[in-house]
Amino acid sequence: MSDAPFPSALNKPPGYNDPNSPAGFKPPPRKPVLPPSFRPKKKKGSVCCCCFCISFSILIALIIIFAAVFYFSVNPKLPRFHVRSFQIPRFNVTETPDGTYLDATTMTVMEVRNPNGKMTYYYGDTAVDISVGEGEDETQLGTAKVPKFTSRKQNTTSLKVETKASNKQVDNTLANRLLSGYKSKSLAVNVAARTKVGVGVAGLKTGMLGVTVKCKGITMKQLDGDDMPNCLIHTLRW
Repeated sequence: MSDAPFPSALNKPPGYNDPNSPAGFKPPPRKPVLPPSFRPKKKKGSVCCCCFCISFSILIALIIIFAAVFYFSVNPKLPRFHVRSFQIPRFNVTETPDGTYLDATTMTVMEVRNPNGKMTYYYGDTAVDISVGEGEDETQLGTAKVPKFTSRKQNTTSLKVETKASNKQVDNTLANRLLSGYKSKSLAVNVAARTKVGVGVAGLKTGMLGVTVKCKGITMKQLDGDDMPNCLIHTLRW
């Protein structure tokens, strides 16, 4: 019978002190081996983010510089709108058993001035609403369409608008107040124009922007005296 094989040395558990080792000797600690998913990776995102922020800041600075150069070289100014004249050739109030009716015809001339020496304004089709009276007395007298037009540099364009209101039923008291204001020329006139406008500079043309022009509370007596108050311009508001 052959001798049994001598058992191999067993692995010592962590922290085991060999009594045969020299006094005070401690084996160096073994560095733990981490799986690949736990190994730290180099951070590249912060470098990319920094480069993006620098590029974006440079782009914003260039846009600001370009805008400043454009403003001081072109010196852009808003267009100016006026109501040049307003007439009501016909204004009749008819009382019947069924109610009170208004028949009116209006003729309005608006002036559009471009004060710029280096900019051209391009206008799309324009809808013009005409009304008379103020506050709760305001009464619509029709809407007219004006075809698209161009306002050249330092030029004035006249727009003729005609509207008509036929058999418009109104309150009897209101009709009498409007008729009294019409006869005394104290009747307030309101003109509202809705259009789109684009700008042309140095051969370049921008897109169209929605614009509303409002001329409110102008009396017929003021217009007869050649008084032309400025109209208000609202962008992106209808």
